[in-house]
Amino acid sequence: MSLRDHVEQRVARTTRWGLGHALPRMAIRGSARRGDLHGRLIEATSQSDSVPVDLFDEIRATGQMHRSRFAYVTASQPVVKEVLTSPDVHAGVDFSPDGPLAGLGAWAFRSAPMGPLTPPSLLVTEPPDHTRYRKLVTRVFSVKAVERLRGRTEKIAAELLADLDPGSPVDLVERYCAQLPLTVIAEILGVPKADHQRVLEFGSAAAPSLDLGLDWRTFSRVESALTEFEAWLGDHLDAVRRDPGDDLLSQLVTARDENGVGLTEAELRATAGLVLAAGFETTVNLLGNGIALLHEHPAQLRRLQADPGLWPNAVDEVLRIDPPVLLTGRMVVQDTTFAGVSVPRGALVTTLLAGANRDPEVFTDPHTFDVARENAGDHVSFSSGRHYCLGAALARMEGEVGLRAIFDAFPDLRVLQGAQRRDTRILRGYGVLPARLGG
Repeated sequence: MSLRDHVEQRVARTTRWGLGHALPRMAIRGSARRGDLHGRLIEATSQSDSVPVDLFDEIRATGQMHRSRFAYVTASQPVVKEVLTSPDVHAGVDFSPDGPLAGLGAWAFRSAPMGPLTPPSLLVTEPPDHTRYRKLVTRVFSVKAVERLRGRTEKIAAELLADLDPGSPVDLVERYCAQLPLTVIAEILGVPKADHQRVLEFGSAAAPSLDLGLDWRTFSRVESALTEFEAWLGDHLDAVRRDPGDDLLSQLVTARDENGVGLTEAELRATAGLVLAAGFETTVNLLGNGIALLHEHPAQLRRLQADPGLWPNAVDEVLRIDPPVLLTGRMVVQDTTFAGVSVPRGALVTTLLAGANRDPEVFTDPHTFDVARENAGDHVSFSSGRHYCLGAALARMEGEVGLRAIFDAFPDLRVLQGAQRRDTRILRGYGVLPARLGG
């Protein structure tokens, strides 16, 4: 690479950070100091170990659609669903084509590495491309395909637990919560065992890519990880094409729609990248959050031990009360109305998934953790509408298998002091979860 190209890349990266993080960070901090509820919420998600339920309640008390300085915000479950299913809003945020930063933003982001919020990722693709794209991908991530993986997932969990010493403290995130979904996802996508640790490192480093307001060091680390991951993924796809197996990535490579059209190279990379980097990250959080909740609520654990048929429902209750993803944003593409509030084209709408999961209009005693809650599955932790989580069935199955297996094997499990939440704002989970497994 020439010196000129190096300098240009550095300037582009700095510009991306400035537009996407530095300026929003300054604005958010200023608004939070002035009492703006949305600004306070964003600040709270990076400063607190607990779900900011008080702020959710404050926002909900202002109405079903709260107008903040930067966006319209809702913690109402019906409105969250309405927004996420509306054709008048799109995923992802684009610079206004006639805005003052349009040209600069387009130039800077053109060289950005592939990430979960980079087109053609399913997270930010809209119909008609999204419809064709998702239809192909759904074929190999169906409920039936996931259920065929249950037996293998149970075996992986048993092998991981057999390697743990019940007499010694252990970090459950490192030794179990991360390893179980990583191994499952790696096998789904045909990743060689020798590369498992690299994929884990890529996913952990890239997790903050969903956040807003990153500092320069974190942003640079995220972009470097995404760049390395993209290069590794290209090599892995080449290997799959040369020697396809019976894994789901091999099926994706050969999948064709009714017109004989398959996924493009960019779509394949985006799909595999999203599943690898994001798919297992959220399940890591689900497992860690679930272990912590059941340790904190021993009566609920005893209820599960007495009635194992409640485990699937318990997973939904974990997802409801401590979801792996706190919120998601949408951009309004044409003037519309939500909950009687006019929302203009170009406005941002923040849907508080974790807030909607505690909507008292939907859930009785919403702040109570109840593994037998009849409507626990009404949570919106997997989003809603056309962007409903592709891996929802897989996450539920892994959560059920993983949580039941560890408490069956170690019913006296105790979480120790020193547990640490990740410093990500949107993805919510434990980075460290020390525990003693035996008595």
